[in-house]
Amino acid sequence: MSYQGFISRLSKEEQDFYDIKNAAAEFYKVQRIPQEMERALNELFLHKPEDVHGYLANYFANLSAPPRISRLQGREVYDAGGQLSIETEVFCIVCNKEQSMSSAAISSHLGPKETSLDWKATIQETAQHVTTAVQWINGPLSSMLKIQNPCDQSEVDRILSNFFMACYLKEKDIRNKEEESNLPNDPEVVLLSPTHVQSKDQRSGDKGKKSNTAEKPLPSAEPTEPVLPGSLAIGSVSLAVAKTGAQVQGIPLYKYIAALKNTKALAQFHIPVPLVTLLSCGKNSPGKLNLLEEVILIPKVGQRVKQIITMTLELQKEMMKIINTSTKTGATQAILCDSGAPAMSYERPEQPLDLIIEACTNLGLSLGEEIHLAVNCAAPELMDYSKGKYEVASGALKSPDELVDMYQTLISKYPAVVALIDPFRREDKHQWEKLSNGIGDSCSLLSDITYKSKAPPLPGVRGHILKYINETTVSDLIHITSQHHASVLLGTTCREPCSDYSLSDIAVGLGLDYVKLGGLSSAERITKYNRLSSIEEELAQQGILVSKEKHLAPLFTEKPPEQSTTAESTPSVCF
Repeated sequence: MSYQGFISRLSKEEQDFYDIKNAAAEFYKVQRIPQEMERALNELFLHKPEDVHGYLANYFANLSAPPRISRLQGREVYDAGGQLSIETEVFCIVCNKEQSMSSAAISSHLGPKETSLDWKATIQETAQHVTTAVQWINGPLSSMLKIQNPCDQSEVDRILSNFFMACYLKEKDIRNKEEESNLPNDPEVVLLSPTHVQSKDQRSGDKGKKSNTAEKPLPSAEPTEPVLPGSLAIGSVSLAVAKTGAQVQGIPLYKYIAALKNTKALAQFHIPVPLVTLLSCGKNSPGKLNLLEEVILIPKVGQRVKQIITMTLELQKEMMKIINTSTKTGATQAILCDSGAPAMSYERPEQPLDLIIEACTNLGLSLGEEIHLAVNCAAPELMDYSKGKYEVASGALKSPDELVDMYQTLISKYPAVVALIDPFRREDKHQWEKLSNGIGDSCSLLSDITYKSKAPPLPGVRGHILKYINETTVSDLIHITSQHHASVLLGTTCREPCSDYSLSDIAVGLGLDYVKLGGLSSAERITKYNRLSSIEEELAQQGILVSKEKHLAPLFTEKPPEQSTTAESTPSVCF
C-alpha cells in the first residue's frame, strides 16, 4: 500500500498525530537526541552513581548552550564613605532559564575637583553621576550586551568603551558650544589661569617691590577633563561581566583574569605584597600638618598576608599606646580617616615618623630591614594658587624648590622611607627631576595618573598609581599591566565599595608584585585583605603558590624612562 493510500485510510485526527510523530522523529534525529540518550545511559550504567538523576542532570547540562547575557540591572548603593555609588547585576539565560549570575561595584570619583567642592555640592553631583549610570546600565548598555557571550571579555569591553566614547564626544561638543557662546566679544579681554590672577592692588604694589629671591613663575595648572556623568557604569559593568565569565567557567576570578592576560595557562601564582596604610597626617587630619596624606608600611617580601596584618595591628596598637602616654611625639588626638587608618594630629612631618620609629623599637622591629615606609604626599591638593606655594602645614607655605629641599632632608634623616607618592603637581616637572637626581636610588618617586593615564611620563618617576574607577575596564587593566609589568601596583581609593573584594583577585590575576589596600580599621578594606589571605591559602593547598624573589628597596628599582613629548609614551603604572 502506498503512503498516500495509507494516509487516506486514517482519520483527520490520526493523520495529525502521525505527522507530529514524524516531525518529532526528524527533530530528534537532527538534534542527535537518540545517540546522546544512549551515550548518557551507557555512562550512567558504567558509573552507577548514587544520585542517578543528578548525574543525568549534570551530563546534559554540559551539553547545553553556553550562557548568554539576557539583561543588566543597575542599582544605587552606598559606598564606605556613605556616598551614593552604583552596583551592576548580570543576568544570563542558562538552560533556558534566566539566572542572576554576579554583581559588582567599583569606586566612584568626580575627579580632582572633588576635594574643592563643599559637601552639599559633592552629594548633589555624585547623585547626578549615579542616576545617569543607572540609566545607562538599565537602558542602552543592557540592550547592547543582550545575547553577548559573558566569557568574551574583550568584545564586551569594546562595546562599553565605544559607548562611552560616543557619550564623551557628544558631551564635549555640547561643552565646547557653551564655552564659545560665553566668550567675551571684547578682543582686549584676556582670560587668565588661577596662577596668573592678581588684584589691581597686587599688580600696582609689585611695581615698587624687588624680590630678594628670584623665584621662577609657577607653571599654570594643566586643564583637567571633567568626569563624564554616568562613567562609573562602564567599569562596574565590565567587572560584573568578568565575574560572570569566571562563574560560567567554574574558576575563581583571579584565575579567570590570569587566563585573559596570558596566552598560556599559568602553572604557578604569587601573592602581591600588601602595602598597609599605618596613619594619616593629610589635609583632612585634625592637626596642622597636611603633607603626609598616608604613611604606608612596606613589609618584607616572603611573609604571609596574615603575618603582615598581625604585625601591622601590633605596630598600630603600640603607636596608640605611645600617643596615649603623651611621649615626645606630641600627638594630641587621632581619628579614623577614609583610608582606613588613624588620622593623627601633628605639626611637623618628623613627628609621625618618629612615632613609627619609637613603636618599632619597642616591638623589636627593624625599620629599614624588616619593614620600609612609603609616604603619599598628595601634594597637588596642597597648592595654594593665590600664593604659588604648597601649604605643607596650616600657615606654612613652601615653594616647589623649597619642597625639594624639604624632601631631601626628610629622606636623609629617615632612610627607611623608600618611596614618595605625588610629592609635587604634575606641572612642576623641573622639581620632579631635581628631586630624583638629588635622592638617587635611595628612594623611588611615584605618581598617581588616575586622571592622566595617557600623559607623557614625568622625569624621575619610576612607577605610577592608577585606581580602578569610573570608565576603566578589565581589558584596560590588562593592557596597561602587560605594557608595564615591572612597576605596577594596584591601589584602592578613599571611598571603596562596602562588600566587593574583587580588587584582590584582580591584583593576583594580573601577576602584580604589590597591592595597596589601605588601612586595617574599616570593614570594606578588611574584606579585601581577607580575600587576599584566602587566595593565598587556596594556592598553597593546591601547591601552586610561589614566593617572589626578594625585592630590594626602594619600591621600584628600575631606572625611569627617558621623558617623551608624545602622549603615547605611557609611563610605568602602579595600581
